[in-house]
Amino acid sequence: MPPPTAPPLTLPDGRALALHDWPLAPERRRATVLLVHGLGEHAGRYDALARRLNGWGLGVRGYDQQGHGASGGARGSLHAEGGLYQDLACVLDATRAGMAANEPLVLLGHSLGGLVAADLMARGLRPVNALVLSSPALAVHTSALQRLLLATLPRLLPGLRVANGLDARGLSHDAQVVAAYRADPLCHDRISARLARYVATGGAPVLAAAPGWRVPTLLLWGEDDRIVDPGGSRAFAAAAPGHVVTARGFAGLLHEVFNEADAEPVMAQLHAWLALHLGDCP
Repeated sequence: MPPPTAPPLTLPDGRALALHDWPLAPERRRATVLLVHGLGEHAGRYDALARRLNGWGLGVRGYDQQGHGASGGARGSLHAEGGLYQDLACVLDATRAGMAANEPLVLLGHSLGGLVAADLMARGLRPVNALVLSSPALAVHTSALQRLLLATLPRLLPGLRVANGLDARGLSHDAQVVAAYRADPLCHDRISARLARYVATGGAPVLAAAPGWRVPTLLLWGEDDRIVDPGGSRAFAAAAPGHVVTARGFAGLLHEVFNEADAEPVMAQLHAWLALHLGDCP
């Protein structure tokens, strides 16, 4: 996978986040897309999607979330409550600082990144022109025992890290995608108790905010997703204003809808929606 292509972003508390840029010259760029990756992976895995977006006249930036990829922190850790959406706010600010004053900014979050992006919007911490959510972790499957552990471990041992339980076979029907994920040294299977609690509980306030949603949003998910519960996306789509949120579940697709064996229907949906909100794409 491509290494970070820009100097790291140093946060106010001294931590550093690795940045990945797929730039376009200002005269060719119609908007900038900021990518937020999922659990256990990193922004470099989005190279194919970023290059597709480049072809549509969109500059792209991604970053490795704390405890992931080339960014600092123990693998799968969360240094503080609210740390992920606070980091995203800082990356948004830094990204906007390099954009033209009237250039649209599109936030695109996948899985855990979709939860973080939606959480930021629900809290009203930063404005964006448009939001794309890919298989966001708005609901997860937890047993009664897991719920009990999530209620106690983050308080007693917030830094305790265990296997995240992600089965790479649930990512995509494309065997090459699965093999590349398993061979990627920057992908990991760790998750801390604090981060696990955020994943398990963070979707509830986003769903509660859905009826008053205002940012134009495209919500995409695979109906056969086994990694996050697609019921969270369905619930958000049902509660949100239909003129604000465009939602589509793809029958037969797994978790990484942009990396599926036949991702063209997903790409076509993304292209059409971006053209509607940003003007015609090439």
